[in-house]
Amino acid sequence: MSAIVFGVIVLAAASTGAIFKPGAWYETLRKPSWTPPKWAFPVVWSVLYLMIGYAGWLVWTTSGWSMAMIFWSLQLVANAVWSYLFFGLRRMDIALADIAILWLSIVGFILTAMAISTLAALLFLPYLAWVSTAAALNHSVWRLNIQKV
Repeated sequence: MSAIVFGVIVLAAASTGAIFKPGAWYETLRKPSWTPPKWAFPVVWSVLYLMIGYAGWLVWTTSGWSMAMIFWSLQLVANAVWSYLFFGLRRMDIALADIAILWLSIVGFILTAMAISTLAALLFLPYLAWVSTAAALNHSVWRLNIQKV
């Protein structure tokens, strides 16, 4: 598979964030004071999606279907589903469970990819940091607005 194919796959997953946007409902929710500014989300995610695609391609070209690629695929599915759960269904609780699966699959990729491509594993570290922040934000927004769910 070429890098372009990986780019298309990642773009397809990323498109759920464009389809299921925060919107007016999200604006009405209480959020913690440490919530990143709105502009940060598309900027950070754009860079992360490039890194996700490149890391997957690096591992694929070296090992093909491997445990690392299973984790890579799982994280991409969990990533794509989160926007639908949180913004589409407005189910912050189920989105929190999904982001836990996402976090674990990112860690799984890092651990299994390290032996295949150190660069691929390292490319996932900023992703892990951002998803950790997103998980804490998901949890905080859910707790602050529990009466709205």
